[in-house]
Amino acid sequence: MIRDLALILIVAGVTTIVFKKLRQPLVLGYLVAGFLVSPHMPYTMSVVDEANIHSWAEIGVMFTLFSLGLDFSFKKILKMGASPVISAAIIIFCMMALGISVGHAFGWAKMDCIFLGGMLAMSSTTIIYKAFDDLGLRQQQFAGRVMSVLILEDILAIVMMVMLSAMATGHANGGTMLTSAMKIVFFLVLWLVVGIYAIPMLLRSVRKLVNNETMLIVALGLCCAMAVFSTEVGFSEAFGAFIMGSILAETVEADRIVKLVEPVKNLFGAIFFVSVGMLVDPHVIVQYALPIGVLVLTIVLGQAVFGTLAFMLAGESLKSAMKCGFSMSQIGEFSFIIASMGLGLGVIGKFLYPVVVAVSVITTFLTPYMIKLANPVYCRLEKHLPDKLIHWLNSMQMSHPHTTQQNKWKRLLYQMSLNTIVYGILSAAVIAVMFTFVLPIVRRLLPGWDLHWYANAITGIATIVLIAPFLRAMVMKKNHSDEFKRLWVESNFNRPPLVFTIVVRFIVALMFVFYIINYLTRFTNALMICMGAAVVGLIMYSRLAKTRSIKMERQFMLNLRSRDIQAQVQGTKRPLYAGHLLDRDIHIGHFELPEDSLWAGKKLSNLQMRNRFGVHVSSILRGAHRINIPNGETVLFPGDQLQVIGNDDQLKLFGDSVERELVPADLEVEKREMKLRQMIVSGSGSLVGKTLKASGIRDLYGCMVVGVEEGQENLTMMDPKRTFEKGDIVWVVGEEDSLTRLFEANSSSRVV
Repeated sequence: MIRDLALILIVAGVTTIVFKKLRQPLVLGYLVAGFLVSPHMPYTMSVVDEANIHSWAEIGVMFTLFSLGLDFSFKKILKMGASPVISAAIIIFCMMALGISVGHAFGWAKMDCIFLGGMLAMSSTTIIYKAFDDLGLRQQQFAGRVMSVLILEDILAIVMMVMLSAMATGHANGGTMLTSAMKIVFFLVLWLVVGIYAIPMLLRSVRKLVNNETMLIVALGLCCAMAVFSTEVGFSEAFGAFIMGSILAETVEADRIVKLVEPVKNLFGAIFFVSVGMLVDPHVIVQYALPIGVLVLTIVLGQAVFGTLAFMLAGESLKSAMKCGFSMSQIGEFSFIIASMGLGLGVIGKFLYPVVVAVSVITTFLTPYMIKLANPVYCRLEKHLPDKLIHWLNSMQMSHPHTTQQNKWKRLLYQMSLNTIVYGILSAAVIAVMFTFVLPIVRRLLPGWDLHWYANAITGIATIVLIAPFLRAMVMKKNHSDEFKRLWVESNFNRPPLVFTIVVRFIVALMFVFYIINYLTRFTNALMICMGAAVVGLIMYSRLAKTRSIKMERQFMLNLRSRDIQAQVQGTKRPLYAGHLLDRDIHIGHFELPEDSLWAGKKLSNLQMRNRFGVHVSSILRGAHRINIPNGETVLFPGDQLQVIGNDDQLKLFGDSVERELVPADLEVEKREMKLRQMIVSGSGSLVGKTLKASGIRDLYGCMVVGVEEGQENLTMMDPKRTFEKGDIVWVVGEEDSLTRLFEANSSSRVV
């Protein structure tokens, strides 16, 4: 095992250095390293125990998705609006259909085609981000649109993995797929709500006791625990790890955990991608050269066409949509994960893995060129299409007229439905836990037929007490909201539907109580319904249930907003006015001043940023200190975070200057070594009679007097006012060249 690990890491280290030098994604270096240590490469050493490598690779997938979850936020998805959702849904559907069609055209098996469609639908977040960074496009608006869609694709990829796993292990039909989807939604909401409520409170209570080492262990422990729990309910370890990462992403400690987990993720992630490269078989690639070429064309042309169409339907102009669509023409990490899952389940052919890897490598190399190709293709279209059509496509926006009253109804019904679903899932989870674990324990404590009913009664009452806050919130919440009150006052026709919404939620709450009574008793249906209605009525007007419900919801919202609150306090959260700038074709860019920047130590007035780039520096974040609206006398320091307002071209020019205007690299670093030399002052030397300050040893020659020997065991610090005398033994520190110049200028001094 150690031999294999040493071989993998050494070869991976060498290949990644080479690929870093070639300015290529490190993922490709890992794939090449895997091929070099695989049995398919007879000219190099090969891995002995592939089973261990695959075990580590599964851990790598888990930690990779855990880290992805730490960078993910469900709040961001909710704030994105409909545009990224529409784009992501269209792209995934069209690319899956293309992949399945291509697989069928080559006569591949059904599951091969389905998994191939899933692989082709996933663009690479890492590769695109790296390409934007290398091309200096990360601050442009279209890049933000692309990254929003990629975030959605990542979360949809997790759902797709669960669905594909269900299809691979059973008979796929409408009923089972719907059941799987409902199961995903149930546990997703349950884990997120319970996790966001409980875990931040746990971390907050031990914050003073947790150092970096302990935090790393706690974070990885929570990740592994959720991965195990995920497998227990029928999902993959990767799904559970992603969910735990998403939960921790909402905590104050999220940034700290990201930095701590990064080395662990890099290590096991590298092993995963190396294991992918080990499956590359040159014979298979040669044999399937035609399908590989067809799949490359399918991805490049499919993303260019359907990606552009998807972004246009989501409200982007033709020019911006083409930039977005052309940027996504590759496959990456999730394609490998989906392929490895299919291979592990034994439902896809072994040929598909190396084929997908070859396609990924080719499309990765093509990504920068596709991004650059968007503008020339648009210019060519602009010349050949009618001006009116181009103008219409560039100004196309999604608009759906709604009356104010319709918007109020829409917001109210959405909020009521969301509350009903969330509190319903929480109630169902509490009932399941009580009946599965607590009820058997109580029955064992109260054995016998006579005490059996007492056990049922105790468990039933305890269950109702626990879910009472949820049922009350389900029925009563939003009944006093602004939308509800305005709709009630505006028209008498609104009142029956509003009352109906309360009745429906009351019935839903009644169903939970009815199920508890029906499970634990043998009463008649009529009696159980009456008892359930009475219980729900008491809960609705229970002051204790109301207090508990409000307290729990406030705690949940506080936990959910804790990271945003920290960002606002530290000044790192994006200003609210940034959204209004987008309507005027300008936005805020974020730049970090490098440590070796030529701008460091200079005033803003001397840098003339407005005249040179046309931008405005709105804020400077320096550690925990934020400087808003800095004036011309403000001095920049290395590491300053600059918030700059401008359009795409201005921000690109500014960003290029930030990265380019640096202190030149020291090409003779070996000469910077400091050395200690002994100097004996002779009677005819130029130092005799001069004080330390007047001698110019520091100012003229760049050297420093450490001390003077005065017959004592230790050196004596030299007083700046003391004059040099004949025979003084002085110890001097400096660079070799500086010492040489000092001794040459004082040639009568003797150096030992």
